[in-house]
Amino acid sequence: MSVQDRTTVQELRTTAGLTVLITGLFQEALNNEGLDECADFFESGGDSLTAFQITGRLQEAVGAEVAVALVFAYPTPAELAEIVAEELTEVPAGVAHE
Repeated sequence: MSVQDRTTVQELRTTAGLTVLITGLFQEALNNEGLDECADFFESGGDSLTAFQITGRLQEAVGAEVAVALVFAYPTPAELAEIVAEELTEVPAGVAHE
Protein backbone atom coordinates (compact mmCIF):
# COMPACT_ATOMS: atom_id res chain seq x y z
CA MET A 1 0.00 0.00 0.00
CA SER A 2 1.45 3.36 -1.03
CA VAL A 3 1.71 6.41 1.19
CA GLN A 4 -1.01 8.12 -0.84
CA ASP A 5 -3.38 5.18 -0.26
CA ARG A 6 -3.01 5.55 3.51
CA THR A 7 -3.83 9.26 3.51
CA THR A 8 -7.38 10.41 2.79
CA VAL A 9 -8.16 13.36 0.54
CA GLN A 10 -9.49 15.37 3.47
CA GLU A 11 -6.32 14.70 5.49
CA LEU A 12 -4.28 16.03 2.58
CA ARG A 13 -5.73 19.47 3.18
CA THR A 14 -4.27 19.59 6.72
CA THR A 15 -0.73 20.18 7.87
CA ALA A 16 -0.82 16.98 9.95
CA GLY A 17 -2.03 14.86 7.03
CA LEU A 18 0.48 16.42 4.68
CA THR A 19 3.28 15.84 7.19
CA VAL A 20 2.47 12.12 7.27
CA LEU A 21 2.30 11.97 3.47
CA ILE A 22 5.49 13.96 2.87
CA THR A 23 7.41 12.01 5.51
CA GLY A 24 6.43 8.83 3.68
CA LEU A 25 7.45 10.32 0.34
CA PHE A 26 10.84 11.26 1.79
CA GLN A 27 11.23 7.72 3.15
CA GLU A 28 10.35 6.17 -0.22
CA ALA A 29 12.38 8.55 -2.40
CA LEU A 30 15.44 8.46 -0.13
CA ASN A 31 15.03 4.72 0.58
CA ASN A 32 15.22 5.25 4.33
CA GLU A 33 12.27 4.16 6.48
CA GLY A 34 13.91 5.71 9.54
CA LEU A 35 13.33 9.30 8.42
CA ASP A 36 10.84 11.32 10.45
CA GLU A 37 9.09 14.68 10.02
CA CYS A 38 12.22 16.54 11.13
CA ALA A 39 14.60 14.78 8.70
CA ASP A 40 16.56 17.24 6.59
CA PHE A 41 16.33 16.56 2.86
CA PHE A 42 19.97 17.42 2.21
CA GLU A 43 21.44 15.66 5.25
CA SER A 44 19.44 12.56 4.27
CA GLY A 45 21.11 12.41 0.86
CA GLY A 46 18.55 14.31 -1.21
CA ASP A 47 19.44 15.78 -4.58
CA SER A 48 17.58 17.54 -7.39
CA LEU A 49 16.34 14.31 -8.97
CA THR A 50 14.96 13.14 -5.62
CA ALA A 51 13.29 16.53 -5.11
CA PHE A 52 11.51 16.12 -8.46
CA GLN A 53 10.38 12.62 -7.45
CA ILE A 54 8.97 13.91 -4.17
CA THR A 55 7.16 16.87 -5.71
CA GLY A 56 5.81 14.75 -8.57
CA ARG A 57 4.27 12.26 -6.15
CA LEU A 58 3.05 15.06 -3.91
CA GLN A 59 1.36 16.80 -6.86
CA GLU A 60 -0.42 13.56 -7.77
CA ALA A 61 -1.64 13.14 -4.20
CA VAL A 62 -2.91 16.68 -3.64
CA GLY A 63 -4.04 17.47 -7.17
CA ALA A 64 -2.20 20.78 -7.29
CA GLU A 65 1.13 22.04 -8.54
CA VAL A 66 3.97 21.96 -6.01
CA ALA A 67 7.14 23.77 -7.03
CA VAL A 68 10.30 21.70 -6.67
CA ALA A 69 12.02 24.76 -5.20
CA LEU A 70 9.88 24.32 -2.08
CA VAL A 71 11.78 21.14 -1.20
CA PHE A 72 15.00 23.16 -1.18
CA ALA A 73 13.52 26.10 0.72
CA TYR A 74 11.66 23.92 3.26
CA PRO A 75 13.89 20.83 3.58
CA THR A 76 12.03 18.86 6.27
CA PRO A 77 8.68 17.11 5.81
CA ALA A 78 7.17 19.22 8.61
CA GLU A 79 8.31 22.51 7.05
CA LEU A 80 7.28 21.48 3.56
CA ALA A 81 3.87 20.28 4.79
CA GLU A 82 3.21 23.61 6.47
CA ILE A 83 3.88 25.67 3.35
CA VAL A 84 2.00 23.26 1.06
CA ALA A 85 -1.00 23.33 3.43
CA GLU A 86 -0.96 27.15 3.28
CA GLU A 87 -0.86 27.08 -0.51
CA LEU A 88 -3.65 24.51 -0.70
CA THR A 89 -5.96 26.75 1.30
CA GLU A 90 -5.72 29.13 -1.65
CA VAL A 91 -6.74 26.36 -4.11
CA PRO A 92 -10.27 24.90 -3.92
CA ALA A 93 -10.35 21.13 -3.29
CA GLY A 94 -10.22 19.12 -6.50
CA VAL A 95 -8.86 21.97 -8.63
CA ALA A 96 -5.43 21.39 -10.12
CA HIS A 97 -3.18 24.14 -11.41
CA GLU A 98 -1.97 23.78 -14.97
